Amino acid sequence: MALSKLNFNSLNLTPVAGKGIGFDSGADDLEASFSGGAMVFISKSTASSSSTISFTSGIDSTYKEYLFIFNNIHPETNETQLQINMSTDSGSNYNVTKTTSFFRAYHAEADDAASVTYYDGDLAQSTDFQRLCLGIGNANDASGSGYLHLFNPSSTTFVKHFTAQTSENYISTYSLHNFCAGYCNTTSAIDAVQFKMNSGDIDAGTITLYGIN
Repeated sequence: MALSKLNFNSLNLTPVAGKGIGFDSGADDLEASFSGGAMVFISKSTASSSSTISFTSGIDSTYKEYLFIFNNIHPETNETQLQINMSTDSGSNYNVTKTTSFFRAYHAEADDAASVTYYDGDLAQSTDFQRLCLGIGNANDASGSGYLHLFNPSSTTFVKHFTAQTSENYISTYSLHNFCAGYCNTTSAIDAVQFKMNSGDIDAGTITLYGIN
């Protein structure tokens, strides 16, 4: 079997913004016209002694996946939990039924405790708020950050899946890595999402919403 050699100049490898290079039926067998995915900014909320942060617009059938990024969430009250719930009535009620799983990994600053464990932060057919962070400290330098993916919230056929990961200063002396996933057990479209602490306000931090194209 003979090997055919191609000169670099015979291939069109010119990059195109927002496009990927793939095989086609042309003479050079490559084409830079395959569309790639993108994160599309929708909105951003900045907490300032906020009791809740709610997203009541921008969650619709435009995208099949939505991404929330929470950055340096600082609680007013020590050892409080960042939580989330969803709405099917434009934010009039945040009480969607959810079944979820939850586990965590942690390591102490003193290097005297570390583990990966299932944690009783999950829900079983509950309308309660779902915990994302378990006990963020309120020291000046303490906070929690992470992200949550919400899949196809406008479907009226399927339940709505979500996954989340967070990192936090647990009571300021532990590093906690939290993993949460589950589904909203409804075939109604989810059109609003709310974040809050289980006690006190969100003193500072930002939450940004993107659509995944």
